[in-house]
Amino acid sequence: MDKTYSKKIVIRYTPEVVDQPIVCRLVQVYDLTFNILRARVSQRREGLLVLELTGTKKNFDRGINYLKESGLKVEPLSKSVTQNAERCVHCGACLAFCSTNALYFDYATMKILFDPEKCNGCEFCVTACPARAMEIDLL
Repeated sequence: MDKTYSKKIVIRYTPEVVDQPIVCRLVQVYDLTFNILRARVSQRREGLLVLELTGTKKNFDRGINYLKESGLKVEPLSKSVTQNAERCVHCGACLAFCSTNALYFDYATMKILFDPEKCNGCEFCVTACPARAMEIDLL
C-alpha cells in the first residue's frame, strides 16, 4: 500500500478554464482529496486556487501533470510566500494576523521567524507588515 502524500499548491488559471471541473477531476480520476485554503474566482480574469492535495505520491504527480497539461500554472505554496529577512524589523505586527502560526516570535533570537510549511497563503501578513518584509509571489 502506498503512503499518503500531502502538499500545498498554488494553481493559477485563465478565464477560459474557469468553467471546467478541474478540481472535480482531481478527485474522480486521480483519487486525490483537497482542502481549499484560498480561492479567487472570476469569470473575466485570471483566478487563483490554493489547495492542499492529499493522496498517493503517484496519483499526486499524475494529478499535477493533468493540471499542467490543462494549461494551468502550478507551483508549491512554499515558493509563494517568503519573509525578506533584510526588510524585517521584527516588530511583531504580523503575528496577530497569522492564524496558522507560520509567523512566530523566537525568544532565543528575539526575532520573528517564518515557517512556510504552516502558511495557508491568506496574505494577511503582507498587509499587516509595515516594513513590507512579507512577500507573496503567486505568478
